Amino acid sequence: MTANLRMFLWLLFAMLVVFNYETWMRDYPAIAPGKVEGPPAASLDSAAPMAAPTASAPGASASATAGIPKGTASAPAASAPLAPLGESGSAPASAGQVHVRTDVLDVEVSLDGGEIDRADLLAYPVAKNTPDEKVRLLNRDAADSLYVLQSGLAGTNGESAPTHQATFTTNVADLTLAPGQNELRLPLHWSDGHGVTVTKTLVFHRGDYRIGLDYQIHNGSGEPWSFAPYEQILRYNVPVERSYFRVDSYAFKGPAILDGKKYERLDITKGATLDQSVTGGWIAALQQHFVTAVVPPAGEPYRFLLRTQGQEFLLSATGPTQTVAAGADATATARLWVGPKLQKELDQVGPRLSLVTDYGALSIVSRPLFWLLDRVDRLVGNWGFAIVIVTLLLKLLFYPLSEASGRSMAKMKALSPRLTALRETYKDDREKLNRAMMELYQREKVNPLAGCLPMLIQIPVFLAFYWVLRDSVEIRQAPFVFWLNDLSSRDPYFVLPALMAVAMFVQYKLNPQVGDPVQQKVFMIMPLAMSVTFAFFPAGLVLYWVTNTTLSILQQWNINRRIEASTKLARR
Repeated sequence: MTANLRMFLWLLFAMLVVFNYETWMRDYPAIAPGKVEGPPAASLDSAAPMAAPTASAPGASASATAGIPKGTASAPAASAPLAPLGESGSAPASAGQVHVRTDVLDVEVSLDGGEIDRADLLAYPVAKNTPDEKVRLLNRDAADSLYVLQSGLAGTNGESAPTHQATFTTNVADLTLAPGQNELRLPLHWSDGHGVTVTKTLVFHRGDYRIGLDYQIHNGSGEPWSFAPYEQILRYNVPVERSYFRVDSYAFKGPAILDGKKYERLDITKGATLDQSVTGGWIAALQQHFVTAVVPPAGEPYRFLLRTQGQEFLLSATGPTQTVAAGADATATARLWVGPKLQKELDQVGPRLSLVTDYGALSIVSRPLFWLLDRVDRLVGNWGFAIVIVTLLLKLLFYPLSEASGRSMAKMKALSPRLTALRETYKDDREKLNRAMMELYQREKVNPLAGCLPMLIQIPVFLAFYWVLRDSVEIRQAPFVFWLNDLSSRDPYFVLPALMAVAMFVQYKLNPQVGDPVQQKVFMIMPLAMSVTFAFFPAGLVLYWVTNTTLSILQQWNINRRIEASTKLARR
């Protein structure tokens, strides 16, 4: 049993890694090259929102919900589809744009519908070596990178309405946040020419990726005027070809929602559908480190709808119909987010919006781990040192368990000559060998399985570190020391993987040499195999492993020294 124990542990670890990889490939299969040649000929750009349920919606019945896709939490009340957007107020070829610049956002807002059709993130360069090239989220740069955030008020009874295809006007062409100024307001005006006027205001804030969306409606006509507010994210979702050499390629990219209770990613490559009434939720479009999200007003039932066409998706949230009496006023609001997945700030914008930072199946471990890393980083100001310190804290937390395991390993090492002698004595009788080994363990009070526990604990912590380093934008491009200028990507010179191989080899020599000569040779080359495997992992993950292994070596060396000293003392 002892001879196969370490082999069993390494095989268990390898199986978990393979299982994790296969799970990702099954959940997010790669698109075969050549199958996606470009965006579809027809676009969802002019698609119409569907009216959300209201408390008094007429005609709600079992038949009205028969077409709701299976698996939705609840079906919306019956409501007729709205007329195609822009049908009664379409914009000319181009009505112009307004350039808005804060300290963190560089945005263009089109007067064609008041949509945000470009957003650059000023604090986030695309790569460390190109600091002037910023991450661009929303854009209309090309058909296969289409990604815009649209909003408007849809007429529910055929009225002319300020949809995302209507023409707005404004008296400004450029807005820049001045020193000492904390807010920018961009008012966009629309009128139906018969007394109904709408002011759509986008509100930007200093140091914030949150964008407020406010409507002020005045019905100066002689008739009631009805509308339904909506927001929608339109994106051509370029498929990501997954590669072992690019950890970022395993991050989810696509639409996601919170339905008020459950967070769900919608995989359009698997034909995901959505048509659901939601209160207290949000919609979002995800990619590694960044997100665009819409948070409707709390307490109002919104209809969430996902439509897809090829690789293009339209995720919309449409509010309940409101009627403005003649001569009356009304308001509508929503909150938008266009930027990085900053977990603390996201939860202030929408309920549990930080869930867009995907920590996989081990979120229960990953989120506390990130919280601890974040707190330590605030103290030391360096994510690399934060990883080292947190690894030390984890080692101290599990010290009693590691101590017991280490003592068992040290005793096993001391028993190695006697175990070798037993194998020689009973080399032709496996049953007698096992019985003799168990008697020796009982006599010497050694538990050969005690060495398993640290490894079993280390596996979930390792996977939690992997997800935290892969998806936490706070660690994106974070420097450590010298050549390590990005802990979220691989070590450019493979120094850490080499140190990892050395540390694992030293650890191997400190532990008891079990098994036959062939197994011992397998264990000997394991450090090299593991370092090659880790070579393309985030440098922060390898730093954790090197730190943890080094601490384990020091602990085991100290335990071995004490065991040997006590053994010599007992012999005297």
